[in-house]
Amino acid sequence: MTINPDQILQFSPLHRLQWEEAQQKYVILYPEGMVELNQSSAEILKLCDGEHNSTQIVEELETKFAATGLSNDIHNFLNIALQNGWIKQS
Repeated sequence: MTINPDQILQFSPLHRLQWEEAQQKYVILYPEGMVELNQSSAEILKLCDGEHNSTQIVEELETKFAATGLSNDIHNFLNIALQNGWIKQS
């Protein structure tokens, strides 16, 4: 399963993305445990809000961080997130 750039991405209702004060980072919480995220991963997942597709996520992050060429890295991470069940396409 890979990301379709035209489909809207949404964070999985079986997982929770939240800021953990103790670790000073975002984490994904789920019944079996927790995944600690780096800042880049958290910024990507925060945009998996049921309103953005992957193309829009790339555009928004390139604008936010005044960067270009982020598409491959973002799409690679989104594919990993999809395969891990952290996000879903609709």
